Amino acid sequence: MVRSWLPMESIAPMSRPGSGYPRATAGPAMIEGCRAGRRWSNCKTLLIVVLIGLTGNIARGEGNHPLASLLNERLSLMRDVAAYKWQHGLSIEDSEREAVVVARAVAEGRNLGLEPDTTRRMFEAQIDAAKVVQHYWFERWLAGEDLPLVGQLEDDFLEEQLRPRLLHLGKAILNAASSEDRPHKTELIHSLTIEGLDESARAALVDAVLSLRRYPNRLSQILDLGQLRIGTTGDYPPFTFRANEQAPLLGLDIDMAKDLAASLGVEPVFVATSWPALTADLEAGRFDIAMGGVSRTLERQRIGFLSLPYHDGGKTVVAPCAGADRYSSLQAVDQPGVRVIVNPGGTNEQFVDRELSRAQKIPHQDNRTIFAGLLRGDADLMITDRIEGQWQVARHPELCLPMGGNNLTYQEKAYLMPQDSVLKAYVDTWLSLRIAKGEVDALFRRWLDAPIPGEP
Repeated sequence: MVRSWLPMESIAPMSRPGSGYPRATAGPAMIEGCRAGRRWSNCKTLLIVVLIGLTGNIARGEGNHPLASLLNERLSLMRDVAAYKWQHGLSIEDSEREAVVVARAVAEGRNLGLEPDTTRRMFEAQIDAAKVVQHYWFERWLAGEDLPLVGQLEDDFLEEQLRPRLLHLGKAILNAASSEDRPHKTELIHSLTIEGLDESARAALVDAVLSLRRYPNRLSQILDLGQLRIGTTGDYPPFTFRANEQAPLLGLDIDMAKDLAASLGVEPVFVATSWPALTADLEAGRFDIAMGGVSRTLERQRIGFLSLPYHDGGKTVVAPCAGADRYSSLQAVDQPGVRVIVNPGGTNEQFVDRELSRAQKIPHQDNRTIFAGLLRGDADLMITDRIEGQWQVARHPELCLPMGGNNLTYQEKAYLMPQDSVLKAYVDTWLSLRIAKGEVDALFRRWLDAPIPGEP
């Protein structure tokens, strides 16, 4: 049987909403079942509740600044980490794991617009402070005081219970430490009250946390780091496409992205995204600009900045030629029994959901193979941007545009960025110059005539 170093009589309901751990109540039945050795599941759940529930509660000081509370909560879990290492004969030092934690933090900090050296220093100081607390408990247990457990913690306790919580707290600390509302140094020092944290480690941690710096704007970050991260779906010819996951990205917006990076004197780095995840990835800071046939919409403008438009068009119908003449109007399309194939998450799906009520929507997850599905008979038609329809019809004689030159909507293409006016001003200037020189039109002509990758 596994026992806590805390008296059973002191255990009460202690799962916390939003803690990331199982909602469990250490009630009398569970405690008695564990004592009697009747149910190991009771003991395991009880142990998790005790270790994490109480340490989290102990860590929170009334009236502390949120940043101090988060730092205290993370450091309070070091007693549990130390208990696991003690029970499993592991060393406190784990340089490989520490390197992973720091690298992950630096990447997350970059997404938040933080200078990487300051993020690295802050997390290295957190790791050093964490090891100081772990050494403190090891020394007490070596001296025979406050032995953590009689039995054994489960092998997955560290990986499945503690580390997810530590990861969540690390992200929260980054957000809190990078905000303008940071506590004064003296206040933060006095708020860090975790047992085992010595004065030297406390001071080093506070200095590192308060030295965290944010770039003044996204353009400054791009120039300093020497990389432009371009979010692109890779599934929307002629703007962005590839034959398979291993093939290189191609398309007119891939060429435009490389040109934009060259104008800045930085390396282009392409970041895979998808239409359903596009805005969430933008808000999370996973790329600096989205390029690849992005439509200008008010919904996207609310969460980011859209560049000047570089192409206008609209939605139209693409269908196998054999039955295309039946779909010459939207009314003819919106009929019972008509199957409309849709790639989820983008403006195509939004249009279908808004305008069609009687036709059947057929979701197709991979936009790269959606026209193959249409040709295979998975659906009767697709509604997409005219330029994509033209590109596909030129390569597949079996497909037609039944509405001829008519569009169902008016639409513009642009590039999507975070709400950073400095970056937007640069992109708009670069784009307007390329448009004026005829370079964008030349790319459209080139890529509309380009062969499909992988086809003869």
